[in-house]
Amino acid sequence: MGLGFGLLSAQVRPGETDWTRAYDDTIRLAVDAERLGFTSVWTTEHHFVDDGYMPSLLVVSAALAQATSRIEVGTGVILAPLHHPLRLAEDAATVQLLSHGRLVLGLGLGWSDIEFRGLGAEMRRRGAAMEEILEVLPQAWSGAPFTHHGSVYDLPTLGVRPTPSTRIPVLIGGGAEPAIRRAGRLADGIFSNAPAEEFRQQVQWVLDECRRVGRDPSSFRFIHYSILLPGVSRDDALARYRDAVWALNWKYSDMEASAIRPLPPVSPPPFDRPDDSLVKRRTAHAGTTDELVETLLDIREQAGVPVEFVTRSHLPMLEYDAQLELMEQLAEGVAPHI
Repeated sequence: MGLGFGLLSAQVRPGETDWTRAYDDTIRLAVDAERLGFTSVWTTEHHFVDDGYMPSLLVVSAALAQATSRIEVGTGVILAPLHHPLRLAEDAATVQLLSHGRLVLGLGLGWSDIEFRGLGAEMRRRGAAMEEILEVLPQAWSGAPFTHHGSVYDLPTLGVRPTPSTRIPVLIGGGAEPAIRRAGRLADGIFSNAPAEEFRQQVQWVLDECRRVGRDPSSFRFIHYSILLPGVSRDDALARYRDAVWALNWKYSDMEASAIRPLPPVSPPPFDRPDDSLVKRRTAHAGTTDELVETLLDIREQAGVPVEFVTRSHLPMLEYDAQLELMEQLAEGVAPHI
């Protein structure tokens, strides 16, 4: 099944205010991921963050599609309730055409109040919005005129063009039971970073929902992503990537505060906990490549279904050469064995 790579976020480093380098590196990373044999490359969305955490995933997906020729281009994930469904349908169809059928459209609900307020969306109705978006997208991509009257979106009769040349697979990100069951009814897969035991439960929710609606789950895609940190030992990997992983994790707690803070982006506070705390939730794994392979195969075995894997090992604080070295280790030591 191979190994995917991401999540590309185009974040600048503390003190930077020009995003040119970050976006140039984003394109280079996708090209290198394809060269190294990764099967997919993934982007990730947030808004108003002082380091510029990528807000425009389908714009970037189009650029990645033009810079590559084989690799799947996935969004992990677009925060769907922040986007008008018809505009989302148009942009996704355009990327699918430019990529010659390589887009995987991952969608999620979002959680940041300032993003919803800033973009004029209602957080309390995000679940209903997602439900309607999943109903609208396949109708929009058909090219045939249709009408939609829902509690969130009221759309006139119209046809959306251009139409994608091939079907666009839609994945749902998130972990809550309603989101996972919604995927089982209305989507083509899930994109999850849950620990193994929680992921196993998510798989069961999907299978239960498929049985309930009479759906064959054999074509449903179960995609699991986690941070993979290779080294000569677990301690070596944690020590090598400690500061970069800490910066990645800390930024989520700083996002809303940073939206009203002037530039440039600030440095994270010093990391003052045991290195092992970086991987305690089992959504990040450190060790030799053999140990990382064993961990992923165990997740697949516990799930009891075919599971595809994506490594979230893009660490924006790393210099490019260090990032490329990390990718090479995973491509050579992990990808061929899963």
